[in-house]
Amino acid sequence: MNTFGQRLRLTTFGESHGPAMGGVLDGVPPRFKIDFEALQRGLDRRRPGQSALTTARNEADRPEFLSGITEEGITLGTPIGFIVRNGDHRSSDYSATLLRPNHADYTYMLRYGIRDHRGGGRASARETVNWCVGGEIARQLLATKGITIQARLISVGGQESGFEEIIAAAKKNGDSVGAVVGCVASGVPGGIGDPVFGKLHARLAQAIMSINAAKGFDYGLGFEAANQLGSNVMDIFEADENGIHTATNYSGGIQGGISNGQDIWFRVAFKPTPTLMKDILTVDIEGAQNILKAAGRHDPCVGVRAVPVVEAMTALTIADAMLADGVSFT
Repeated sequence: MNTFGQRLRLTTFGESHGPAMGGVLDGVPPRFKIDFEALQRGLDRRRPGQSALTTARNEADRPEFLSGITEEGITLGTPIGFIVRNGDHRSSDYSATLLRPNHADYTYMLRYGIRDHRGGGRASARETVNWCVGGEIARQLLATKGITIQARLISVGGQESGFEEIIAAAKKNGDSVGAVVGCVASGVPGGIGDPVFGKLHARLAQAIMSINAAKGFDYGLGFEAANQLGSNVMDIFEADENGIHTATNYSGGIQGGISNGQDIWFRVAFKPTPTLMKDILTVDIEGAQNILKAAGRHDPCVGVRAVPVVEAMTALTIADAMLADGVSFT
């Protein structure tokens, strides 16, 4: 599937080494003023080629909007079409016959009988630039309701500090390292969510687990709750002049699949980048054993540039859920 969302729908297209990535964002309300400078700042956080800790591929990542917005930046209520051109790709780094371990090469062959070997095609994290365009527009919608979304690296390689040194060491050794990203959505009103099979945390999980290299999602206490007594993790209700709320937030801002007005918080685990700068034993598409030679430009730690992608998918999910529940952004 290439479409995400129900009321706020993002359909994307493009391959990593094709002429452009792109998408259509449908469902944005009319007469909404888009801040293009803020949108670009959001995209720049994901943009490759900015640090020794990320891939050396250098893309401008400047979206060209084709429809749905006036010259003054006012939305028309019609589909917003955009492209983001690809400029700095080296297809010669990729083999058309060798299967890269832990990538989608083999499974795409099983599913379609063909694959775009150039940078992984649509299986590449290059696809997430489209998500960030849509996510930044969704973030601006949410901001009108006082909702903010903030993600950050929690740990790298199991350590909660010294990230740059850990990543640099892995890169120097031709290796990669995994990470955990945490995210908090503040200001989400209570009552958002659509049980039974449209629970807000389930929709967030689907969105977050769609991100390349994501291997795990938990919200609130998550797996830690399995190690606790119920009496130790009760979110006791309190009431004051601001209404009813909970004294703690072990539930992560969602109960029964519906937001309760507290901060929504979750974590996502990212595996180490599967492309290593080392020779790897593999097979070709005929099954003959071979050696995959180190080549290409890749992030030694996916988690670094995944932070704005997590925010984008969170923004799209919450904005979509609020629109589905009848919330007006105009």
